[in-house]
Amino acid sequence: MPTSVLLNERKMMRLLSLVAFLGLAMNVNAATFVYVSMGPEQKIQIYRQDDTGGLTAIDSVSVAGAPGSLATDPKRRILYASLRTTSQLASFQIEPASGKLTPLNTVDLVKGENAAFVGTDRTGRWLLSASYSAGNVVVHRLRDDGSIEAPAVQTVTTAKTAHSVTIDRANKLVMVPHVAPNAIFQFHFDSETGKLTDAGKVAGGTEEAGPRHLALHPKHDFAYSSDEKGSSITCYRLDASRGLTVMQTVLTLPADFNAGNSTAEVKVHPNGKFVWVSNRGHDSLAGFAIDAATGHVSAIDRAPTEKTPRSFEIDPTGRFMFGAGEGSGKLAVFKVDASTGKLERIHTYEVGKSLSWVMAIETSP
Repeated sequence: MPTSVLLNERKMMRLLSLVAFLGLAMNVNAATFVYVSMGPEQKIQIYRQDDTGGLTAIDSVSVAGAPGSLATDPKRRILYASLRTTSQLASFQIEPASGKLTPLNTVDLVKGENAAFVGTDRTGRWLLSASYSAGNVVVHRLRDDGSIEAPAVQTVTTAKTAHSVTIDRANKLVMVPHVAPNAIFQFHFDSETGKLTDAGKVAGGTEEAGPRHLALHPKHDFAYSSDEKGSSITCYRLDASRGLTVMQTVLTLPADFNAGNSTAEVKVHPNGKFVWVSNRGHDSLAGFAIDAATGHVSAIDRAPTEKTPRSFEIDPTGRFMFGAGEGSGKLAVFKVDASTGKLERIHTYEVGKSLSWVMAIETSP
């Protein structure tokens, strides 16, 4: 074999070894933390997650009102929280090694604006919130340090029961599900100014669907809504310029269940193969397999979870799922089978009186 070829092979092997070493080093330094909103206690509880899905409580932060929706900036350095009982939005710096929170600032929303959801755009320069009671979408500028600037740069009136905000991967289309109007309001988004302009709306998958939350597929132009009133999941095709198009609606309940129920959260697995919706009433996490070609879903199973699962979360690796019981104050931990989508409950933790939100993030010191 020519000497030049041997030298090239040796260089390649050294390069691959270096990449593997760096990857291992990053994994060693990375840490996963779980944050839980505790409304009655007015606290955000912080847990560190270990490699088995186990959680260790490390700290809690007291806040001025009942915390609800939680979010982070794209770099996972800042945590944002909606304080629902005081009509405020709060920001905190995340300490990457410990996961602990340091308050940055709090801003007031207009009286009556109760943010059911808060989240940043893809650049981390803008904070968007949806007010369920006031029926609007509010945009705040974020400072370089992650704190929230006031007053808001824009408030757009939509309709009551505005429940969440989802932004497409191109950072150009904002989608806001509304339960009572049974519609998802759509807006073109200017990431330079933070301004929203009307882009029409799409009706829910059925007349009684009532879309609440919306989750995007990580690889394909599909989106999935949890339908609060219809106890269903609706699949949409997503086009950045034309918006959403309904493709399919499937019930989240077994055929023989006749008691009251409403859905809450919807999450897509990081591998894009599965999607889940939480059933409040049936108290389960309904799992569905996603057809990669069509985006359509087919039911897998309904894993029993804690009472009134208002919020649940998939950890960044896709190996574990956390189900927050608003009605029980307990947090259920499931192991996720990434090949079948089946859930196996492995831990249960007593957290507080009522859990309204759970969020898991990975930090890199």
